[in-house]
This record gives sequence, structure tokens and C-alpha cells, in this order.
Amino acid sequence: MVDEAAGAGSLDPVELRAWRGLIETTPLLRRRLDQLLTADSGLTGSDYPVLVTLHERGERPCRSTELADLIGWEQSRLSHHLARMERRGLIRRGRHHADNRVAEVHLTDEGRAVFLNAAKGHSRGVREHFADVLTVPQLEALAEIMETLQRHLAPPAATD
Repeated sequence: MVDEAAGAGSLDPVELRAWRGLIETTPLLRRRLDQLLTADSGLTGSDYPVLVTLHERGERPCRSTELADLIGWEQSRLSHHLARMERRGLIRRGRHHADNRVAEVHLTDEGRAVFLNAAKGHSRGVREHFADVLTVPQLEALAEIMETLQRHLAPPAATD
């Protein structure tokens, strides 16, 4: 018999447990890691994804629209945050050499040094509060789960 209070299309107990676990645990983990990051390096949890993304590009600048997409932010939020990071000397904004309408973001030498220093402590925090808490099979299963969700949620590839 179907539970009429739950209604058609509701989640079964296992689905609900998994979903609630994901949405309730992720902010707790992020908050803890952000606190550690700020205490260790002075960076915020908002600074870190910008810096890691720019660092991974090497010396190549990143278009601000692409950066917003890569870190999952709205362009206006990114623009305001980049202004704060620029005032702190972590990044530099400029115009694309061939198209003046395109804004680019560059990681400064100071920003790279601050990021590399922060990454050590951040990695320790991720290990302590995430990786070391789970078994290797749990980590492998979680990685596979997240990759499956990413493939499902990723926008379809553009076709010519």
C-alpha cells in the first residue's frame, strides 16, 4: 500500500537518507574547512576556488565568464569578489589583448604564493575531516557517485 501522506513521486527512505546526508553534510564540511583555511592563511572559502582555478591554468589568464562557470558562481558575485581580491593583490584584472570587450583574470605572484601556502593547510584539513574519516572503498564509491552525478548534470556538449 502506498503511503498517501508521502504522495506519488516521493523519495523512499533510502533515497531520502542519501539526499539529506548530502545536503546536510556538505555545508558542515565546507564550513569547517573554510574556518581552518581562514585561520591558517587568511583566505576565505570564497577566495580558494578562484585561486585554485587560476593556479591550475598556469600562466594563462582566465576569462571572467569562464571563471564564473568553472566555480559555479553568478557573474555579478564573481565581479564583486574579484574586486576585493584585486585590492588585496591576489589577482589582477585586465582586458583581452585581441578583444577589449572580454575581461580576463590573472593570478599575481603574490596570489600564487598565498595560494600555495594555503593549499598545504587546506589539504591537511581535507585529509583530517574527510579522507581519513572514510575507508578506501567508501572514498572510491563516493568518487564514482560524484562522477556519475557530474556526467548526468553536465550541460550537453556543443555540436557544430
